[in-house]
Amino acid sequence: MKIIILGAGQVGGTLAEHLASEANDITVVDTDGDRLRDLGDRLDIRTVQGRGSLPTVLRQAGADDADMLVAVTNSDETNMVACQVAYSLFHTPTKIARVRESAYLTREELFDNDHIPVDVLISPEQVVTNYIKRLIEHPGSLQVIDFADGKAQLVAVKAYYGGPLVGQQLRQIRAHMPNVDTRVAAIFRRDRPITPRGDTVIEADDEVFFIAARKDIRAVMGELRRIDESNKRVVIAGGGQIGERLAEAIESRYQVKIIEMSPTRCRHLSDTLESTVVLQGSASDKDLMLEENIADADIFLALTNDDEANIMSSLLAKRLGARKVMTIINNPAYVDLVQGGDIDIAISPQLATIGTLLAHVRRGDIVSVHSLRRGAAEAIEAVAHGDAKSSKVIGKAIEDIALPPGTTIGAIIRDEQVLIAHDDTVIEAGDHVILFVVDKKHIRDVEKLFHVGLSFF
Repeated sequence: MKIIILGAGQVGGTLAEHLASEANDITVVDTDGDRLRDLGDRLDIRTVQGRGSLPTVLRQAGADDADMLVAVTNSDETNMVACQVAYSLFHTPTKIARVRESAYLTREELFDNDHIPVDVLISPEQVVTNYIKRLIEHPGSLQVIDFADGKAQLVAVKAYYGGPLVGQQLRQIRAHMPNVDTRVAAIFRRDRPITPRGDTVIEADDEVFFIAARKDIRAVMGELRRIDESNKRVVIAGGGQIGERLAEAIESRYQVKIIEMSPTRCRHLSDTLESTVVLQGSASDKDLMLEENIADADIFLALTNDDEANIMSSLLAKRLGARKVMTIINNPAYVDLVQGGDIDIAISPQLATIGTLLAHVRRGDIVSVHSLRRGAAEAIEAVAHGDAKSSKVIGKAIEDIALPPGTTIGAIIRDEQVLIAHDDTVIEAGDHVILFVVDKKHIRDVEKLFHVGLSFF
């Protein structure tokens, strides 16, 4: 697939990295020559320096025969104009734009072919807000992913000493929970993937990914680890777009405080939010944190745009007694360094956003793609189309499907029903199939499974 990416920042660079490794023809456009040189040195891609909304620059990037334009610059207006130019002059089939400003996002009628022709809108702030909200709702989870509009969920937890299943084989799950159906999709032990089988023994500190119907998630988590107490008190450092959206989403269910440096922003938050307490100051101010009883906080969230400030305020909050600490980290190199110590969960906005973009790049009918373990693996929701003659999966039991190495089918959503995958489960047309892919070099093979007909031969 020939793809033009506008913007060589964190999201554009991360997307280029993912796609270049999958044999796509990638061109990245940016005004910053240094960024482009850095990407070009690391990846097998073309780069073009210039403003991505200009017709001459788009033509130079290959817009005449591009399959897709992904506009993820820091300017909403540049992204929208680029989509308009790609549509009007180059008839680009698929146009994806990152739009941050909620004043645009709330007017859906703007984004159609008669006005601003954007096929897919990406709002990183909303994606990250939803991501954090699910973590708050599931105490003890490292990652929570919705499939089929939330009917099924994939949850990552760390198995702790004393958990009911630690030291036992996976087949014991059914004996422990005869009324709950679940499947362990993957296990990471000391950062290495283990393909789960019935005789696999769960060890303490294993990172376990399991899938179940939404209503059964809490019961399964109780088998793998001590259930954490429900979260009640949430402290947010940073009242920017993510901090504001998160407070707005959770303030009716939790006691929320926001700590924000800017007096102007504090006034805006006070006027906008209903029950959230807004404090003007720095989350790195020890006296302020003590005064606000940070030791009573169930969750401390550092959501500013400054990685160093987020890390320092998180370390302070943990030292002063906050029960759980989550931190946004924009620099991918920092994520692995900080997670799992005093900082419980490091959140990468790029990786949270990248799955939304990948879903539209994958071949076959891919509903959603989620990056797991900071890009090491992927969870994919694919729809099975065709019939037994034209499809490689329809009419077959899971044990008879030639899945690529390191790939497991975790669940099938059929209409409103969540079917946990077992060897004898047969896939039907229209099923939403949830796959877990540990080795990303086999992504293309997974996509081919869900092609209809002979186009892939």
